Amino acid sequence: MTNFSDMLSKAKAMQDKMKEAQDQIKKIEVEGKAGGDLVKVILTGEYELKSIIINDATKKESQEIINDLIIAAYNNAKESLKKKSAE
Repeated sequence: MTNFSDMLSKAKAMQDKMKEAQDQIKKIEVEGKAGGDLVKVILTGEYELKSIIINDATKKESQEIINDLIIAAYNNAKESLKKKSAE
């Protein structure tokens, strides 16, 4: 019976560590950039888009270019988040 109790306590400890890691990931925020800082986005650890910052110089561009820059900045932030989460 001790062996089973031991397994249960180890499983509980592992579960607690996983919850703690998930909570830490939720607190992460990363910044993604595109076009040499023309567009920046902020992502949370849950891949939630928190903010989009568009430089005034960017606003002179066509809508298609602005959209591409936003997508590129998001993808840049997503890659940063993957790296941080892996740590």
